Amino acid sequence: MKAWLEPLPLVAILRGLAPDESVDIGRVLVEAGFRMLEVPLNSPQPYESIRRMTDALGHDVLTGAGTVLDPANVKKVADAGGRLIVMPHADVAVIRAAKDAGLFCVPGVATPTEAFAALGAGADALKLFPAEQASPAVLKAWRAVLPKDLAVLPVGGISPDNMAPWLAAGANGFGIGSSLYAPGRSVSDVAARARAFADAWHGHHVSKGSNA
Repeated sequence: MKAWLEPLPLVAILRGLAPDESVDIGRVLVEAGFRMLEVPLNSPQPYESIRRMTDALGHDVLTGAGTVLDPANVKKVADAGGRLIVMPHADVAVIRAAKDAGLFCVPGVATPTEAFAALGAGADALKLFPAEQASPAVLKAWRAVLPKDLAVLPVGGISPDNMAPWLAAGANGFGIGSSLYAPGRSVSDVAARARAFADAWHGHHVSKGSNA
């Protein structure tokens, strides 16, 4: 995952995305620097959106599915060209199916027990979800025991204004949902929000680096 996280470690969660807007939305996100896009499977025709974005954006973007609850759906994502499986939970059967298919997998975890079980099943990174249920202090405690090179991405309630405490606690990036994209939001609005998130990340990252 490191190569995908380094440019801009923000995952765009496009819940509710429709196929007809998928390419336009995908393009403005890529223009803002996003390299990881997920279409939750409870969106309308998610596999078609994944297929269209993969065709249009190519292999420079890691496109895939979120809210993957069933191992059987992993093959459908792969058949659509998706290379990323994101989940709200840590079902090891889904993780193993993703890894068996050669896909990246970022399961959601809320406890250290879930985190280590997910890693044991082959998870590439962890999604701390929901972040509102945890806190930067919780993540800091996790970081003391999790592998140093493991990426942990808080998801839920993240805005450009509240990244700093999470980064200080050891977050490696974030998943961004409704504060970035929501059904009915214009392409220009999503583009502006994407730029605000990218600018906030780069601003925090530079200041964090200068303090080191």
